[in-house]
Amino acid sequence: MENEELSIAKAPLPTSETLRARKNLFIQSWRFIAINIRMVKMILKGHH
Repeated sequence: MENEELSIAKAPLPTSETLRARKNLFIQSWRFIAINIRMVKMILKGHH
């Protein structure tokens, strides 16, 4: 248990810019669309 707590305590924290990006709906929407486009490309590439 102590090793886990020590590991968590040493973990890096996200910067304020990272947190702001995670909360921004425009950025999240764009990332959602981008990953879906990549998945569709991969699926279409597999179905010759």
